[in-house]
Amino acid sequence: MKEKLLELSEKFWNAMEHSDEAGMRAVADPQCNFVHIGVTCKLDKEIEFYTSGAFQPTELVFNSKDPQIFGDTGIVITDCNYGLLLGGKPTTHHFAVTEVYSKMNGEWKLVSFTFTALVY
Repeated sequence: MKEKLLELSEKFWNAMEHSDEAGMRAVADPQCNFVHIGVTCKLDKEIEFYTSGAFQPTELVFNSKDPQIFGDTGIVITDCNYGLLLGGKPTTHHFAVTEVYSKMNGEWKLVSFTFTALVY
């Protein structure tokens, strides 16, 4: 099961990196919550950030991924360095991203994706 969570995590990150709306929708529940440093939104708005070019990933380095399963809830803690253009300005952050997956109708779906800036 942990392998399935890591596979879904990889698919979602890849879809974000390539502004792939269909790929993001394939993994995330439509009511999925996203929490960033400056905004909280649902899936449609998150997709809009990427497809409009507001978020333009430039570099993504995964330091580690830790999958855990608690019944019908799966959590992946992703430690990464994420570089992107925000409004045309380059930024790079070291994040712990908490990805929460819920098993619904026998299928895992992303229901929460929260960026926490790490300052060490």
